[in-house]
Amino acid sequence: MNPGNRPLSPHLQVYKPQITSVLSILHRLTGIGLAAGAVVLVYWLNAAAYGPDAFEYAQDLLATWFGKLLLLGWTWALFYHLCNGIRHMYWDAGRGLELQQVYMTGWLVVIASLGFTLISWIAGYGLLGGI
Repeated sequence: MNPGNRPLSPHLQVYKPQITSVLSILHRLTGIGLAAGAVVLVYWLNAAAYGPDAFEYAQDLLATWFGKLLLLGWTWALFYHLCNGIRHMYWDAGRGLELQQVYMTGWLVVIASLGFTLISWIAGYGLLGGI
């Protein structure tokens, strides 16, 4: 059989986005974002260990509007990844696999991650820390 005559597998341009596919892609992207956030956390901790001047510089950098936006994004990514990971563990136990439950828990993950992010920022900074 000639390899050029084989049918191609469908890809993202063929499928209409559904909540299941979007949340799956978001889970992967938030994992990557959390890894990038870990690098920033290590920088911040290293600056704290290096001395007051380095720590003050790191604090000032994270206190900019862009730094706060990144921190807000990382906070949401953390809660989204956590909630969706719990959802996946629930699936691994063989529960919640009916289509209606998949959609319901998907929206629950989105709402819970936004709610936890909002609660943590209000608790930590008071109404989104001046963003």
